[in-house]
Amino acid sequence: MSSTLEVVQNHPLTASLTKALAILLPNASASLFENAKSILLLYVLLTHSLKAYRHLRARTVGGTVREFYKWLSQRLVFLYLRLPSNVQKVKSQLEQARSDIERRLIPQGPNVTRHLELPAEGQTLEWILAEMERMDKESPSHTKWAEGKLSGAVYHGGDDLTKVIVAAYSRYCVSNPLHPDVFPAVRKMEAEIVAMCLRLYNNPSGAGTMTSGGTESIVMAVKTYREWARKTKGITEPEMVIPTSAHAAFDKAAAYFKIKVHTIPVDPYTRKVDLKRVKNAINANTIMVVGSAVNFPDGNQDDIVGLGKLASKYRVGLHVDCCLGSFIMPYLERAGLSGGLDGKYKLEPFDFRVQGVTSISCDTHKYGFAPKGTSVIMYKCADLRKYQYYIFPDWPGGVYPSPSLSGSRPGALIAGCWAAMQHIGDSGYLASCKDIVSCARQIAETIRTTIPELYILGSPPASVVAFASKHPKVNVLDVGDRMSRKGWHLNALSGPAAVHIACTRLTLQVVDTFISDLKECIKDAKNSPTAGGTMVALYGLGKSSAVGPSMVGEVATAFIDTMYKA
Repeated sequence: MSSTLEVVQNHPLTASLTKALAILLPNASASLFENAKSILLLYVLLTHSLKAYRHLRARTVGGTVREFYKWLSQRLVFLYLRLPSNVQKVKSQLEQARSDIERRLIPQGPNVTRHLELPAEGQTLEWILAEMERMDKESPSHTKWAEGKLSGAVYHGGDDLTKVIVAAYSRYCVSNPLHPDVFPAVRKMEAEIVAMCLRLYNNPSGAGTMTSGGTESIVMAVKTYREWARKTKGITEPEMVIPTSAHAAFDKAAAYFKIKVHTIPVDPYTRKVDLKRVKNAINANTIMVVGSAVNFPDGNQDDIVGLGKLASKYRVGLHVDCCLGSFIMPYLERAGLSGGLDGKYKLEPFDFRVQGVTSISCDTHKYGFAPKGTSVIMYKCADLRKYQYYIFPDWPGGVYPSPSLSGSRPGALIAGCWAAMQHIGDSGYLASCKDIVSCARQIAETIRTTIPELYILGSPPASVVAFASKHPKVNVLDVGDRMSRKGWHLNALSGPAAVHIACTRLTLQVVDTFISDLKECIKDAKNSPTAGGTMVALYGLGKSSAVGPSMVGEVATAFIDTMYKA
């Protein structure tokens, strides 16, 4: 207890307030001064005790102990790695990883032409197209996206749609929504895109804006709740509660906006966030809770109704991440696909009809088949949306209002998105949902019934299927690496180790090939397991030690650095 009091007595707040009292009450009696000081000490002690209680309630005692153990282990290992005998070894290994990345990403050889400065004279269109073709041949991808051997990434709506998008882009290639009076048609198209999405998610009287993608939509939602909570509740130390399966963009936003994150585990079987733990994590500083429909890692849906009840009870925001569900989830029921893999799954409510849902993000550039760089963030009402805006009234350059992160924005992408939605239409999206979800369920059902070494994570309702190993001799990440050598580009997961495929229209043509290749890779992995490959290195070995994630972080940094190396 005495050590705790010492910490409180030495706290900067205590010292500052003590000095303030001495200035304001120079003639006060010693007893009055000591009483005031004791009250201040008690205030600081209670404040820190409350923070500790909230932390323990959200993380549990066991979780807090594990966090401390992890932190302590990392500190000790890092100290060990700083020994002179180890510094050079770690540096050498990281340099080797960097060299491997550069070898894979940067074209090599004497015949590679590098354009590191502007040409003396402008080049012709013919030259530019020929050079682009040559660059494609310089660094051929191991995956040819048009063949369909990839998870998500390319949401191709067909050659006819590509022509429509290119025509729309060409017409508005110089437009900038920052100047709506100059480009009124683009302003109108953006407003109509938001209106169409609001109706799709059953909130025609709501509000929203377009963004550059799912990450910006999520970041804007987090910013909105931070400003809303500060204005309406006086919250200055905001916190948010998210599932472990939530998109990394929520952590990214929290890092940008200085928000404390409580990450809640999901049920290992249903893959839904633990509602009891969510409830325990909500406190007076909570600004929002999060649910996914569907999540990126394994394609499962959280209990949005349950989360909505908690959000309503504690008067906090509830954001539903439908970036990946986009134009699939709203059509499932009409497509007759509300039954799950085992016939027992029922599509659970997830949109604005659910009480407590206050915002939803939807990526038009995924299953809306719009050009990359378009997404929509929707709010229950316009009163909430205004907290997303940034307005600088006193700038010497004039009043500066901005609806989202960007100032200038590419109106051509908005035009392309509007054109795609108009070209496909409601019936086209309904048919697309039927085809893609049926494809995903065919893959999942085939894995469940014919590949005993694997199991499906949860009961994914939409387009994503994640599978993990239940065989002691089959490392699913090794299987993923072997699939990569067969030309597949799949996503590796951790917690548990798994691999997922996000089905698109392109996947329809290669379902049988996928299953055949998967079975062959499992057989090979069982007979001759290896420890090599990107998936194993980053997602498997990365968690095998206290500093694994940090080392993976160093490799990821090298990867990003390499992306900008000409």
